[in-house]
Amino acid sequence: MSRIDKKQAILDTALTLFVSQGVYATSTASIAKQARVATGTLFHHFASKEALMNHLFLSIKQEFADAIQSQISQKGDLKLDAQHLWQVAINWAMDNPLKQEFFQQYSMSPSISSEVRLQAMNGILGFMGELIEQGQKAGVLADYPLSLMLESCHGQYIAATRYFIDNPESWKDEEYKRSSFAMFWNAMKA
Repeated sequence: MSRIDKKQAILDTALTLFVSQGVYATSTASIAKQARVATGTLFHHFASKEALMNHLFLSIKQEFADAIQSQISQKGDLKLDAQHLWQVAINWAMDNPLKQEFFQQYSMSPSISSEVRLQAMNGILGFMGELIEQGQKAGVLADYPLSLMLESCHGQYIAATRYFIDNPESWKDEEYKRSSFAMFWNAMKA
């Protein structure tokens, strides 16, 4: 197994174990054993369990952001564009339930550092802040502080994806799709 393969095996195994056992109940030794690498190999790639969790969180967040950004259309109607992005974001969660579950567990954890949280929100998802600011300047979105708007969007996304992952048949129902977006939009509109 190459060095890159070992690192990916560690990440894949950590993701599975963190979701199935919980972050705190999962030891680095159990991750290494399940990934079929030496514990020293795990620590070669990640200095600590926290570093592994942060790397996994940020890489999943980046994958999510890349999927969303690739679908930004900006046809001139902010509400329609936002609805499209909302559906793309939830589709990503539905297609990646293990990654979404880890994202939900770790992003709401008190142990995630504010530095990592800021990197995810302002760096990786910085384009969302730009879209919100455009909407505020156009008078379409409420003029609330940007950081509060971003946290509200995050919370609504977490709640919606939790519901739809637990009730996947609802995501197939157009009424539920429309309703989930309406709740999201109504919290932000001017």
